Amino acid sequence: MSTQLILTTNVKNLGAEGDVVSVADGYARNFLLPRQMAVVATTGAMRRVESLKLLRTERERKELEEAQELGKKIDKLSSTVELQAGEGGKVFGSVSGADIAAALAERGFQVDKRSIQLDEPIKKAGSFEIPIRLHAQVTATFKLTVAIPHAPAAEEAPAARGAKAKSEKARPVRKKKA
Repeated sequence: MSTQLILTTNVKNLGAEGDVVSVADGYARNFLLPRQMAVVATTGAMRRVESLKLLRTERERKELEEAQELGKKIDKLSSTVELQAGEGGKVFGSVSGADIAAALAERGFQVDKRSIQLDEPIKKAGSFEIPIRLHAQVTATFKLTVAIPHAPAAEEAPAARGAKAKSEKARPVRKKKA
């Protein structure tokens, strides 16, 4: 059997607020109705659907406008992050979505780290344009520069290089007997 319900909130993988859905009796009785995420679809409740749809449309319009405003501000921003490097210029660590969200938070912009579209952490120096998905229809671009301060020289002392080579040659290679 199935029950006709009107959703009062957005339910993942089911529908949005104001949608009329048909679900299994147990799902309705044990999950949706006790949590007040839905009401039974009666004639009186169907009239209420219209007001819910108007509220949802207004809220979605406002969220879109806020995301567009935030996107315009983020598009103008740029930031620099420094990574430590060892001998030979090898970088320690990386810049992840959480680091970028922290850099934005320092500037007064609260962005969820999951909305930062970073395929993999940044592990090299350079300039990057990082897309940030603020809304289903709005994506901003944050400019990030990754710098390496005081990159140590990759040169090794000649005496140390020679000593290393001699010590490697001095050790005999032994084969294990089977």
